[in-house]
Amino acid sequence: MITLTRDTRLTAWQSFLCGGVAGVLGRTVTSPLDVVKILSQVGTFHSKHGFLGTFRLLCKAEGLRALWKGNLTACMRLFPYSAVQLALYHRFTLLFVDDLGHISKWKAIVSGGVAGAVAAVVIYPTDVIKTRLIVQNSREPSYRGIIHALCSIYYQEGFLSLYKGVSLIVLGAIPFSASLFLIDLSLDRLWQESSVPLTPLQHFVNGCLAGGVAQTLSFPFETVKRKMQAQSCVLPHCGGVDVHFSGILDCFTQTVKIKGVLSLWNGLSANLIKVIPYFGLMLGSFECCKRLCLYHNGYIVSPLGNQLTPGVDQSLQPHELQELRKFLRSKEFVSRKPPLNG
Repeated sequence: MITLTRDTRLTAWQSFLCGGVAGVLGRTVTSPLDVVKILSQVGTFHSKHGFLGTFRLLCKAEGLRALWKGNLTACMRLFPYSAVQLALYHRFTLLFVDDLGHISKWKAIVSGGVAGAVAAVVIYPTDVIKTRLIVQNSREPSYRGIIHALCSIYYQEGFLSLYKGVSLIVLGAIPFSASLFLIDLSLDRLWQESSVPLTPLQHFVNGCLAGGVAQTLSFPFETVKRKMQAQSCVLPHCGGVDVHFSGILDCFTQTVKIKGVLSLWNGLSANLIKVIPYFGLMLGSFECCKRLCLYHNGYIVSPLGNQLTPGVDQSLQPHELQELRKFLRSKEFVSRKPPLNG
């Protein structure tokens, strides 16, 4: 299971910053795949000729910069999302830990799933804005930016339009969390031999495979959510959605009736291709930022490696290590101070 674990040698702000930088880099590099995925889910004209055809049509119609439409919104929402998710995850895990402070993998995944779902609901309007910015024609935009999109949707369509499809987050979280746990647990047992701990590469492979299967099973919920976010009677061509509907169930029904069952998985190939580079870049950049912070805090001798600083107790937290250093410096100063002559 891929996780950005909390290292007690980092302060809370440093952990938050490392996770934010890692998420921003991972999303920015894989943004073209995310744009193609959303266009395919909504069913705009760009997606009529398959995965590679969407790239060509989009670049031809709107230019290369169109591959990064909505990326600023996606990056900005990472920080409040992470803050809410981490706070709630900490609260939920405290409810499930036993007397020894241990928590089962199933309970940990449930805690993470619930925390993620609640965090997604809290910042859901930013997801709606991101979808609208992606599906619009960037050369003839209906929205000039994030704030303009937020105000336009609110005043033209009402407050509830900022939460269209929000219930699908909760519905999609159930198959996602369940399949994530089952696949990850099965892969752990497959790799495990004679109680030897899994290597970082094995954890990475497990996370990619488990995440890929979980996203595949919950993908229809996301597809319907994207269609609901994009559809608007005030936008050209009703937001570019390939079917018209009046609610969640009607969206499922009309999509299957007109486009077929498999259309619920439109954009899945782009989403699966994104998994490995996204998690790879996220974990790699997180590790680099973590090393810089550990070097700054004095736990390692260089940010280019993992060699521990000699004589430093790695179990100490940053503020404890800082206090210890101050004490040792003051003690050294006193010992070097020349004695007063009587």
